[in-house]
Amino acid sequence: MHVVILAGGKGVRLRPYTSALPKPLVPIGEEYAILDIIMQQLAGQGFTTATLAVGHLSPLIRAFVGDGSRWGMTVDYTEEVTPLSTIGPLFPIRDRLPEHFLVMNGDVLTTLNYAELLTSHMETGAPLTVATSPRVVKIDFGVLEAQGGRIVGFREKPLLSYLVSMGVYALSRETIAKYPEGMSFGFDELVLDLLAQDTPPGVYEFDGYWLDIGRPDDYDEANARFEEIRPLLLPSRDKVR
Repeated sequence: MHVVILAGGKGVRLRPYTSALPKPLVPIGEEYAILDIIMQQLAGQGFTTATLAVGHLSPLIRAFVGDGSRWGMTVDYTEEVTPLSTIGPLFPIRDRLPEHFLVMNGDVLTTLNYAELLTSHMETGAPLTVATSPRVVKIDFGVLEAQGGRIVGFREKPLLSYLVSMGVYALSRETIAKYPEGMSFGFDELVLDLLAQDTPPGVYEFDGYWLDIGRPDDYDEANARFEEIRPLLLPSRDKVR
């Protein structure tokens, strides 16, 4: 089982933490980097190989991860000379990817079972399967529904529920076969392209712990709660201890 980890971004929203470190290497708790947790999880779920898409401060990531042997995995790299967004880094390495594989951001803390996501993707035959998490948004105003110049409905400060992408996807190599190498191409563009082709992506709904370390508030929350959530993130490590 193979995973491509996207670790090339500059982490602008997480500055000043990312001024000296790439976002996947910012520390969580007293002894972990985010990427260390991800690699431990992947190895524990049966992933044996990984490709890291690197760019910003890539020598630090290469020095930290090396060949992946510390996690019992085999790791190689693809380097972004210019930013290629979310899906673009996959195009130059298509020939060395398996038929089905995982793609994920290198700054995700979650209890999602990555192996089950990939298995589900292969079973459904979808071109792309997106791991999703429910998010509830509170509207602090009365919401009106209007038609023909008249109010036909009213909801006072409603709660709206959405499925949002977790930044973890299962993908088939055939899905990206037609796109040219060197093209900057995002996850959003791929989804819209698949919808336009009438080949809709699949959804893998997940309702467990998930935090995208994208902003200082999220990062601070992850550190504040880490001792509480560590047994969920790294159950095998804690059993050994």
